[in-house]
Parts: sequence; structure tokens; C-alpha cells
Amino acid sequence: MNNLLYKEFKLSLHPTAWLFLPLAAMLLIPSYPYYVAFFYQTLGIFFIFLNGNTTNDLFFTTLLPIRKVDAVKARFITVMILELLQIFIAVPFALLRARINPGPNLAGMDANPALFGLVFVMFALFNIVFLPAFYKTGYKTGAPYILSSVVMFLFVAAAEAVIQLTPAIRQALDTLNPAYLPQQMAVLLGGILAYGLITLAAYRASARRFERLDL
Repeated sequence: MNNLLYKEFKLSLHPTAWLFLPLAAMLLIPSYPYYVAFFYQTLGIFFIFLNGNTTNDLFFTTLLPIRKVDAVKARFITVMILELLQIFIAVPFALLRARINPGPNLAGMDANPALFGLVFVMFALFNIVFLPAFYKTGYKTGAPYILSSVVMFLFVAAAEAVIQLTPAIRQALDTLNPAYLPQQMAVLLGGILAYGLITLAAYRASARRFERLDL
């Protein structure tokens, strides 16, 4: 597995996956929809698969003396590392934003633990839609990415609508007031749990589909 991960990061990773990581600094922008800072990383992941089609990466990987499920596992670990890195790098910017600009975000959620919990769910939905759809064919990337983007947009829109239209929830979650940190941490922990469970389901579905696929 270590050799496969080495191959992923040395040969398969598209440069945009690294270039999008600093966009976590977008959390410093006043009154901005902060989900966008994380959405870009899904685009970077999409470019990895798109570039893989150009270089026949999947086909040549399966020629190696490995199980097909190991190729899927290595790619999943790579995707998760990029997603978690995006969140990890964003945390200092969220803390800095709270210090230098503690005013409310007029364009959506404040950069607080609840936001990160919802981002975990957003990434989980991307994983469960895009990755199994790709491994169903081994080459289709466009339609799965469009579908996953629509699902992410609908989730963000629904989450924002519930929060902004429900005064009690908005007061607790859409704020930088430390008095509501327990409620926000509950959302964060729930998001992490959902991310783990949904991504595991996505991996199992992808591995099962790829095992049946005749390249």
C-alpha cells in the first residue's frame, strides 16, 4: 500500500490539488460563502481522475501485481488526505478571521466549528456520489462530477436555509460567540462521524463495482 500511495502522490496527483490548498485563506474574506474555499478541492480531485484518463493511469495500475481493490483503496486514501488537508489548513485562517474580523458573515455561515462539521458532510456527499460513479465505468468523470456538484450545492443550500430560517439554530450555530461552542462542537463531531461512515460506504461500493469491471 505504501508503494501505491507513493505512486499516487508522485505520478497521479494533479498540480491543482496542491494549488487549491492555499485557497483555505478565503475564510478571511468578509461576508463570503466559505463553502467555496472547500469546493475547489473537489475540483482538484476531479482533475486527478480526468488526468488519469489521459495517461491511462487506471489501466496501467491494474497491470501491476496488486489486487484491484488495493488500487481503489490507494486512490481513496489520497482523496481523503487532500480533503482533510484542506480542512486542516483552513482552521488557522478561521481562527485568524475571528480575531481580526469578528463581525457576522452576511453571506452564510461564520467560520466556526459548525461550518467545518457541515464541510465534512459536504465532502462525504462528494465521495459517495463521485467515486462509486467513476469506478462503475473506470473512465467517466464529467457526469459523475456534475452530479456530485449538484448534490453538494443542494446540501449547502438546504443546510443554510434551515440555519438561517430557524432563529434558535441560527443563534447557536451561525455565530462566533464562544457560549455556543458546545452546540457547534456537536455539529462538528456529527460531521466527522458522517464523513467516516459515508466515505467507508463509498469505498466499499467503489471496490465492489471495480472488481466487476472488465478493463
